[in-house]
Amino acid sequence: MDIILVPGFWLDGSAWGDVVPVLQAAGHTTHPLTLPGMTRGADGSGVHLADHVAAVVAAVDVVPGDRPVALVGHSAGGGLVYAASDARPERVARVVYVDSGPMADGQAVNADLPPDVVDHQLPAWDELEDADLAGLTDELREKFRARALPQPGATVREPHRLSADARRLDIPSTVVACEMPGSVLRDLMAQGHPYMAELARHHDCEIVDLPTGHWPMFTRPADLGETIAAALAR
Repeated sequence: MDIILVPGFWLDGSAWGDVVPVLQAAGHTTHPLTLPGMTRGADGSGVHLADHVAAVVAAVDVVPGDRPVALVGHSAGGGLVYAASDARPERVARVVYVDSGPMADGQAVNADLPPDVVDHQLPAWDELEDADLAGLTDELREKFRARALPQPGATVREPHRLSADARRLDIPSTVVACEMPGSVLRDLMAQGHPYMAELARHHDCEIVDLPTGHWPMFTRPADLGETIAAALAR
């Protein structure tokens, strides 16, 4: 299967470097995606959320039509792959959300980010939750900080827009739960939590646990690759 790997904030396609060999060993073709404005020295001032969604859709379109496509999105990349599945529901065989999930129409990652923030920087470690950082050793933190790129501010505060096409809800989906156990996510779904409401609408969704922090591609890359491959084998 062709797998399009979409990173979360502050990362380019190389973030999946230690996950890719596991997926390839399982027989898959991988396409780690570097989104617009996410290269060293790039000007992100004119990059919008729609540009990131369009980049994922374009990656789907490049894959020949007779080959199934899986979309894997980490963190904020979950909203991107969901929007792409909305645009191309007939092409997507499965969506995998890595410590993330689908975002509903009108939802933004952080609508309160001030409009004058053009480059959203990776926060200091002490500004993040302990659960985010689980498994990130000092060495991994140093490497992460060195590779981190400014996130175009518009991609943080702009809302997702989805069509009225409900076929996206029929696409089999897997959530890889890292910071929070799957049991907590299921409880939030049952309670109607706004950030779980769209996932609750899915007709075929599973939640699997991979206990670690928010960046499993760094802390448990081999296990993440195996978890993704197992999801695609279902």
